[in-house]
Amino acid sequence: MPDGSDGNGIDFALAAYREEGAWQVESLPPHVGDDLEALVNVVQQRPGDAGALGFVSVDEDFFVAVRCAGGHVRLLLSDVTAATESPLARAVLARLELPLPADDDRVQPAGDVGIFADLGLEPMELAAICDHLDLYPEEMLGEVADRLGFGAEYERAVDAALR
Repeated sequence: MPDGSDGNGIDFALAAYREEGAWQVESLPPHVGDDLEALVNVVQQRPGDAGALGFVSVDEDFFVAVRCAGGHVRLLLSDVTAATESPLARAVLARLELPLPADDDRVQPAGDVGIFADLGLEPMELAAICDHLDLYPEEMLGEVADRLGFGAEYERAVDAALR
């Protein structure tokens, strides 16, 4: 699936936002995926009728989703067990004030599974997408984008980012 890793495990980083009712999706420099605060800062700079979204696919293994509206930041980590090896995943858990997973913890999302509920993706549906372990993060995020209404824009941005 993704073959555009930046050498630090970042497959791609994207921002999505609605402006005047139309979704805009753009590639972000991969290095913003290395640092949660940098990602949040970049996403906060994007306009958006309902805030802006940021997505980072890491090492073909998990994703991080960020939603910024005003000063409010919401986070989702698709796989809590990723925090045992990924600095980005550890930073998400630290910001959420959640403990690191134990060795025997199962794969499950951490953070705000209701992050997209007002956009039409219910928490149980998002959790089910994250639990679909045979999908790459790119595919999981593709399902999220489809359900939120910007699937085609997402595909174009991912294709451009992976070139």
